[in-house]
Amino acid sequence: MRKHSALAVVLLAAATVAAQAQTFPSKPITIIVPFAAGGPTDTLARVIGERMRVSLGQTILVENVTGAGGTIGVTRAVRAPADGYTVSIGHLGTHVVNGAIYPLPFDLINDFEPVAMIGANPMLIVSKNALPAKNLKELVAWLKANQDKATMGTAGVGSGSHFSGVYFQSLIGTKIQYVPYRGTGPALQDLVAGQIDVIVDQASNSMPQVKAGTIRAYGVTSVRRMAAAPEIPTAEEAGVPGFIVSLWSAFWVPKGTPKDAIAKLNGAIVEALADDNVRRRLGDVGLEIAAPNQQTPEALRAHQRAEAEKWWPVIKAAGIKP
Repeated sequence: MRKHSALAVVLLAAATVAAQAQTFPSKPITIIVPFAAGGPTDTLARVIGERMRVSLGQTILVENVTGAGGTIGVTRAVRAPADGYTVSIGHLGTHVVNGAIYPLPFDLINDFEPVAMIGANPMLIVSKNALPAKNLKELVAWLKANQDKATMGTAGVGSGSHFSGVYFQSLIGTKIQYVPYRGTGPALQDLVAGQIDVIVDQASNSMPQVKAGTIRAYGVTSVRRMAAAPEIPTAEEAGVPGFIVSLWSAFWVPKGTPKDAIAKLNGAIVEALADDNVRRRLGDVGLEIAAPNQQTPEALRAHQRAEAEKWWPVIKAAGIKP
């Protein structure tokens, strides 16, 4: 009798797991954005999440959990139940670089399961309009002449805007005073208002303000000009050789999430990135969507590991501390 009861329990548990796998998702999914609302990562989450809702048939919620260069939001995500209902969105800074800066209570590489690569976003060197510099060479000269008072906004230590700014100052041979925010969304607001001088910001965040004429762009940190703004030269063309930074973004879930859930999430993201409206909205702000063969979990895992091998020695050598 006991054997029959034990067998019934095992069969019931197996049936429950199978039913859960078949019905995923059966409730809303939350995307945790580790930066403030209105910033580039937040925009990506909302644009893609809006289209994922169509594929998955469930509401996609966006939760902004800010602070410490994105590490607070990433920590919230990695500690969530591994059931597919909490998704972490981040980029090179939050899911690679911060592993070399912060004493994290988890492993950025091994405690997440990769879901899908979104694409890459070059950085823009932008300033408030009141700055006298009209091109990148003049900006470099102004920063060197005003290094005791020049201010550069960042989304916190280890953020894309921070390590890109550190790289920029090392290339031009000067020092800049960093002003940390909870995201480049609020930093950009202060730049427009003239409260800070410069940001090395994601193109997707700054381009609307550049096009509106409320801030000035000096160069893009890519090997070629952006199709969305061909009038902006590359940093190399404008006078800062070697300043090439591509801030790729992606989705992850906590380690142990069922493969079926990961496959369904990946499928919804891939469908979103193939949608003409999504591609247009992301293309308008300079995001280069990843090629289809780079949108798989396996490709993201390999890319993340390769980037850690590349950037961690650089960051540690620079002595960046939280």
